[in-house]
Amino acid sequence: MNTIRVYCENTASYIDVEMGTSLLSLLNNLDITNPYPMLAAYINNCLKELQYRIYTPVSIRFIDISHFEGHRVYQRTVTFLLQRAMKELYSEQPFHVRHSLGSGIYCEAEGKQGFSYAECQQIEDAVRKIAAENIEIQRKKEPSADIIAKFEAEGYADKATLLRSRPRLYSNIYYMGQTTGYFFGPLAPSSGYVDCFSICPYGEGFVVTMPDRSDPAKIGRVPNAEKMGGLFHQFHEWMDIVGVPTVGELNSRIMQGDTSELIKIAEAVHGRQFTNIADKIYAAHRDRGVKVILISGPSSSGKTTSAKRIGIQLRVLGLHPVLISLDDYFVNREDTPRDETGDYDYESLYSLDLELFNSDMNKLLAGEEINLPTYSFELGCRVEKHRPLRLGEHEVLIIEGIHGLNPELTAQIPDKDKFKLYVSALTTLSIDDHNWIPTTDNRLLRRIVRDYKYRATSALSTMRRWPSVRRGEEKWIFPFQENADAMFNSSLLFELGVMKSYAEPVLRQVPHDVPEYAEAYRLLKFLSYFEPIPSDQIPSTSLLREFLGGSSFSY
Repeated sequence: MNTIRVYCENTASYIDVEMGTSLLSLLNNLDITNPYPMLAAYINNCLKELQYRIYTPVSIRFIDISHFEGHRVYQRTVTFLLQRAMKELYSEQPFHVRHSLGSGIYCEAEGKQGFSYAECQQIEDAVRKIAAENIEIQRKKEPSADIIAKFEAEGYADKATLLRSRPRLYSNIYYMGQTTGYFFGPLAPSSGYVDCFSICPYGEGFVVTMPDRSDPAKIGRVPNAEKMGGLFHQFHEWMDIVGVPTVGELNSRIMQGDTSELIKIAEAVHGRQFTNIADKIYAAHRDRGVKVILISGPSSSGKTTSAKRIGIQLRVLGLHPVLISLDDYFVNREDTPRDETGDYDYESLYSLDLELFNSDMNKLLAGEEINLPTYSFELGCRVEKHRPLRLGEHEVLIIEGIHGLNPELTAQIPDKDKFKLYVSALTTLSIDDHNWIPTTDNRLLRRIVRDYKYRATSALSTMRRWPSVRRGEEKWIFPFQENADAMFNSSLLFELGVMKSYAEPVLRQVPHDVPEYAEAYRLLKFLSYFEPIPSDQIPSTSLLREFLGGSSFSY
């Protein structure tokens, strides 16, 4: 018998196993006490299915739904069951997973305008029946030509197009009985692993709500995201009209030489959005005297360029914007709140001097002069500089920062004086009809490229900081997004093809022996789906230039 020694991080022990043993078999023989089923495992910091077989000494870490990637495994597995149920119930209406929504996913059926509660219950019952059957889910590697033929025969043109745009001799395919699927990332070992979810009507489709990662025993709540959902729907429709709803279609257009046209169209859409938002701000200024424009959004959403481009459009309308950064209102470093790990919590609202900020804003609105504060990040404190400011008759304030929509930030400023804008990169391009692209992936790639280029920060450092940034967004930004008077989608349909050439060399620098390599590995695999797009045709005013460099704006 050929045995090999592996290390299990969950038990902090070395184990001798027979060569070719599956992770699932190993797991069943281990004494691991865990409240939730293990869904997948990291092998040397690379995420693998539990069917993965061990042939060399490795380090293993099993994960459940409470882990960030474990939750994604759960979502993908539910999606596979849902794909099978929808094929049975709505065989003539292709099923689309549009985007994530809270802890769940928002879905639509092509050509169907809305679902009743009875229809949603029927879908839920069908998915639960599949889960109860506990059907084994297998991942197999087969000739790409054979897989493409299978997907075409079953009506999955989106998957066939994707695989054609990725010329590989062999590709992976998933089987659940006779149902075939294609997914970006591992699935659970069988359909019986997913038994906690609910399906209810939402928008023009339905939402599948799953357990919240922080409390996997309970189904999460459907967040209030009417405005955000409307913006998503608007851009999904637009992507369908342009003809690039999926990565496969985008790659096909690139290979046909349509890159220049796609860039021009996407940039024109941004320009139109900026014009429409400026028109709304001007109307609010004219009708109710708005003088304060608050721009908020999560990290790397493009708030700074958005502020500058909206400022240009306001000048066209006769208003003169004055840009103020909330960063200059940071309290001194020693007064900054600390997070649960004891580190400085720069995402906290209370890292800002709220009293000084409100006092200064009210003085400006009253026609008084102030001296704008200046914060030195190098020194970690406010420094004295002469920056006098008084608002003129046609001047308005544009205040950009992550807390712009939080009512507590501007509690002392009357609502009639404020216009609130939310900016986020709402990625409406999908890998295929059942594999959506999380908006967080888009933003993380932007931040990795920007931090490396402008802040001499490695991808490893950026990714280590990212969980803290995400916790701050969940607490301080997302709960207030529906307070917006307008929303701007800063994503560009071509940008991930451009990001590919910038991000890949940086991600490859992440060492294999650190936990963050798992994320670098996943992002590299994700970028491999995209045909590269050169950046030389991207205009200097493009929002993407904020991250790539070459912008005509100063930052």
